[in-house]
Amino acid sequence: MSKPKILVQLDTDEQPSVFDGVVAVDAGVDHLFRHGNVDPVGVRDLVFGAIFTRGLDDLKSSAIFIGGSDVSAGETLLAAVKNTMFGPLRISIMLDSNGANTTASAAVLAAARHVLLPDAEALVLAGTGPVGSRVVRLLAAEGVQVRVGSRTLARAEATCDSVCKRVPRARVRAVETASPNATAAALDGVQFVIAAGTPGVELLAADARLAARALKVAIDLNAVPPLGIGGGEATDKAIEREGVIFYGAIGVGGDKMKIHKAAIRQLFESNDQVLDAEEVYRIGKQLAASS
Repeated sequence: MSKPKILVQLDTDEQPSVFDGVVAVDAGVDHLFRHGNVDPVGVRDLVFGAIFTRGLDDLKSSAIFIGGSDVSAGETLLAAVKNTMFGPLRISIMLDSNGANTTASAAVLAAARHVLLPDAEALVLAGTGPVGSRVVRLLAAEGVQVRVGSRTLARAEATCDSVCKRVPRARVRAVETASPNATAAALDGVQFVIAAGTPGVELLAADARLAARALKVAIDLNAVPPLGIGGGEATDKAIEREGVIFYGAIGVGGDKMKIHKAAIRQLFESNDQVLDAEEVYRIGKQLAASS
C-alpha cells in the first residue's frame, strides 16, 4: 500500500502562502506541512525530516514545494535544499515563488496557440523581473527572437547575459523602454508582446499598440488597473481587439492553475525531480497537447 502524499511547503515569507496551500490540496495532496520564514541556514533539518522518515521505496510519496514572494530568495533556497539531499535519500522539489514559473509557462503557451514560435520575434516588457525573465528564458529556448524590454538598458543587458548562459543558442536583444517613443520603437516588427510588469503600471499604451502593424498577440500578466497593456481586459482570453488577439491576467490564470496542479501531481511520480521553469513549462506543453 502506498504512503499518503505529503507536501512540505517551504515559504521564504513570514506566513506561508494560503494560495499555494489551497492549490496543493486541490491537486490531491493528502497532508500539507507549511513552514514560513525558511532560509538556507535553517532548511537542513526540515529536509532531513522529510528524507529520513520513509523507506527508499516510499520517498516518492513525499515532496517539497518552495514558494514566497521573493523569487531570488526562492532560488537560493532551492539550491540549499538540493545540496542537503544526497545519494538515494532525496525527494522531488518544485520551485514556484510568486507563481513565476507557472505564470511564465502559461503566458508562453498562450502565445504559441497563435504564433509559430521559432519563426517569431517578441517583445517582453519588464523582461528583467521574476516572471518576465522566465518568459524570456522559455521563449529563447523555443527559438524566438526576443527583445528584452526594461526602463534601464543595463538591466535588460544583464538579463540577456543570464539567459544566454542558460540557453547558448538564445537570440535575445536588450531594448530600453523608459518612454512611450522608446517602447513603440521596441515594438516595431514584433509578432507578439508579453507584459510582465509591476501591478498597476501601464507598460504599453493603446495608441502605441495600435500603431504596431506586425503585432498579432498581446498578453498582459497584470490584473490590477491600470493594466499593463492599454485597451485590453484582465478577463480576455483569445479575444480579438483591433486585429490583435488579447490575453489578460485572468485569462492566462486558468491555464496557470492547471499547470500548477499538474506539476504538483507529477512530484509524486518519482523522488528525484526538480521542477524549475523549464520543467514546469514542459508539463504545460504536455497539457496543451492533450487538450
